[in-house]
Amino acid sequence: MTALGNILWFLFGGVWAFIGYFVGGLAFCLTIVGIPFGLMAMRLGVASLMPFGKEVVARPDADSPMRAILNVIWIFIMGWELAVSHLVLALIMAITIVGVPFARQHMKLLPLSLLPFGRDLVRVEDGAAAGLATARSSG
Repeated sequence: MTALGNILWFLFGGVWAFIGYFVGGLAFCLTIVGIPFGLMAMRLGVASLMPFGKEVVARPDADSPMRAILNVIWIFIMGWELAVSHLVLALIMAITIVGVPFARQHMKLLPLSLLPFGRDLVRVEDGAAAGLATARSSG
């Protein structure tokens, strides 16, 4: 199911989300101050390319003061718009039974797009093997 879900996600929007995140990341990287945000946008693009079979995990230093400051700046720059777009797309997808798995992926990407610094989207096996806490259990 994971492979089929990723293929369908890629064909019906994942590639466009990747391109949007990547182009936005390149635009942020044009300034020195925007480089951390540009790199994060590119990472989100890669994460949104094929999200099935992955989960959001918090790094051990996710709540450090610097990451908190970067997350606050991210929210004001583009985080809230990305989170709202994932929420709206999830609600639209959840209208049909066929769209429910895709709605779940949008809901998975929502917290990552809102507060990306200190969190990653990793394969389920890798996250469990590394002993990382899921974002749901760590708050």
